[in-house]
Amino acid sequence: MNAFIFPGQGSQKVGMGHSLYESFQNAQALFTQANEILGYDLATLCFEGPGEDLTDTRHAQPALLTVGVLCYQQALAKGLTGQMMAGHSLGEYTALVAAGVLKFEDALRLVQRRAELMAAAPAGAMAALIGLPDERLQEVLATASETGEVVAANDNAPGQVVVSGRPDAVEAAMREAKASGAKMAVKLPVSGAFHSPLMAAAGAEMAELIAAAPFQDAEVPIYQNTTARPATAAGDLKSALQAQMTGRVRWTETIRAMIADGAAQFYELGPGNVLAGLLKRIDKSVAIDNLDC
Repeated sequence: MNAFIFPGQGSQKVGMGHSLYESFQNAQALFTQANEILGYDLATLCFEGPGEDLTDTRHAQPALLTVGVLCYQQALAKGLTGQMMAGHSLGEYTALVAAGVLKFEDALRLVQRRAELMAAAPAGAMAALIGLPDERLQEVLATASETGEVVAANDNAPGQVVVSGRPDAVEAAMREAKASGAKMAVKLPVSGAFHSPLMAAAGAEMAELIAAAPFQDAEVPIYQNTTARPATAAGDLKSALQAQMTGRVRWTETIRAMIADGAAQFYELGPGNVLAGLLKRIDKSVAIDNLDC
């Protein structure tokens, strides 16, 4: 079976979507719709930058949703179909559009507010710990938590986890990880502690917005970040998405569940190849193609 996976924040790059804009008939209409909803020229920002503006959370998230949806539409035009879907963090919203759960315009309004809330979140930090033995993660977090709140936010692949929390506690986790055998501990260029309890206030507002949004049942199973399990019922999809702002992105478990359920060919739909790299770390036996948009 084919599995479609959609990247999240961090995959954005200047120029994304431009080739589709010039060659794909749906692209101009979708960007025009996005510009009207957002109140600024998303197309020019995606195509020309500047990069620092595109990387801004408030712009990166709507941009990635829009380009991801275009990439999905292009895949359909090429005759590709996905029998299951998942998205990494923000990418879950793209998966919801692709699976017929949300209309693009409704998803974009949710993502615009999500981005604003995350950009305005209390000061926090995130760091990627590379090569840390799995059995040492909890020890590292326990020691670092003596400094302040810090949790595992993204379980991206074996030996690759992102921690999130108070700046001092994240710094402590980086030091402890290196002392415990991590190959690298890299601070991420974000100002908030995403996917952690520090996002509770933002998560509460998003939960209300999601509750009011017009969800439909999914046309194909969506494997959710917070459960790593498939769902098609609108209510189940809402519940998992409402927990996403403060919950862990269980990406390794998600991919393994998709493979166990029959996924043999993965397609990464969106700019870059971040998810392809993670997939190869999770299971080298499955095929992955990128539709870099």
